[in-house]
Amino acid sequence: MRRLGLVVGSSHARGRTRRASPGWARRDTAGGCHGACAFGCMTRTHNKPSFLRSDQRAAVLAERARAMRGSPTASEELLWARIRGRRLGVVIRRQVPLLGRFIADFLAPAQRLVIEVDGAYHAERGHADSRRDAALARAGYRVIRVEASLVVRNIESALDRIRAALVG
Repeated sequence: MRRLGLVVGSSHARGRTRRASPGWARRDTAGGCHGACAFGCMTRTHNKPSFLRSDQRAAVLAERARAMRGSPTASEELLWARIRGRRLGVVIRRQVPLLGRFIADFLAPAQRLVIEVDGAYHAERGHADSRRDAALARAGYRVIRVEASLVVRNIESALDRIRAALVG
């Protein structure tokens, strides 16, 4: 147990009075007050997300991208072996944080082209992917999605699609 002090949450903007939470609270090792806030994203009193500051969010995103670079999927690893080191004539980076909210599988920064390798998981989240693509398009990025099964089954066809997107 660690003494946290008196925490006063103000909600006067909604016409409520100020209230205080107890001064003693158990803190989990990950930095939260209870299991739901292991990453510090939940408040104890409101059970709503408390949004991280942009610099904290960027640090979390960069750490996730670093972890994802260390453990690529089989299709990402196969594709990366064929496009790394300017093998397509352009610089391509992998697992790159973008816009402070997303991590792109591959990015050609000079061409502002995002290359996403979609596995079976993406079949279930088409709406979320389309919202993500729209946000990236508003920021000036073009997004090409390549099926993971195509990368594994016919890598040359996947590379042809990427080359065509790089030219266009």
